Amino acid sequence: MRAVIVGEHGGPEVLALSEVDRPAPGPGQVLVEVRVAGINYMDVYQRTGAVPRQTPFTLGVEGVGVVAEAGAGVTEFAAGDRIGWFSGGSGSHAEFATVDAGRAVAIPDGVSDEQATAALMQGITAQYLATDTYPIGEGDPVLVHAAAGGVGQLLVQIARLRGGRVVGTTSSAEKAQAVRDAGADEVLGYDDFAARVRELTDGAGVAAVYDGVGAATFEGSLASLRPRGVLVIYGTASGPTPALEIPRLNSGGSLYVTRPSIAHYTAETAQLRARASQVLGWVADGELTVRIGGDYPLDEVATAYRELEARHTTGKLLLHP
Repeated sequence: MRAVIVGEHGGPEVLALSEVDRPAPGPGQVLVEVRVAGINYMDVYQRTGAVPRQTPFTLGVEGVGVVAEAGAGVTEFAAGDRIGWFSGGSGSHAEFATVDAGRAVAIPDGVSDEQATAALMQGITAQYLATDTYPIGEGDPVLVHAAAGGVGQLLVQIARLRGGRVVGTTSSAEKAQAVRDAGADEVLGYDDFAARVRELTDGAGVAAVYDGVGAATFEGSLASLRPRGVLVIYGTASGPTPALEIPRLNSGGSLYVTRPSIAHYTAETAQLRARASQVLGWVADGELTVRIGGDYPLDEVATAYRELEARHTTGKLLLHP
């Protein structure tokens, strides 16, 4: 079968499309014929070595496909079932992958392979950020950075579903329109965004900032919060955040800062499937719209990652093995 192999850590140029043996499912696993794979920053972190992983390995943490074979002890899935996953797999950038059955979720009718892939990792991320990390309440003002991205557009929509008032940031007029289409009340550029947030909230600041950008927005994010506000740093696309002096939280108004991970919010199978069920249910009902920002064949995988890392895209990037 064909698979995208990372032979050494580095940029997109290290990605090699290779012929490898088709894997076999072990106990508790299923073998899946991959229909669509998701392209994520987690893949970037693994490829570059920021998240350590021994090379060589098959890239790709997320996918949707059809079960080809169930391993010993698997009772919840059988051949022909359509499932999705974003952890517990052998690498989704391939024609076949093995997946731990306990990390897989059933894909309901009425949700396409592309929609499901776009809604899994990023949709569940947006779901736990808005419902658990800082539970957005009716009328809560919140700031969403990179609001035109895959997580950003979904987070804007879920925040609105929960009654929040959303200010989104983005880097271009084209992306700004995508953020408005997602339901943001206001859309800003990154220049002096903290001052603009203060103006929009009559000087009070926002209840929470959802920041997937990191270094470039960190100081402004803290300055955008109201007293006892919460800075949620869920990614560092522009680089690691600087060191934080704890007294800064007091002087800023008894602020909170948290760095959540999807792994900790989906650690248990029941928790994972409950979050996936809610997100995919929203998609099936038309309450949550996923936007596909790019669709690539397997042999254009390096191009897809260059586009992602240059932040040239809006919405979710997909790979078709």
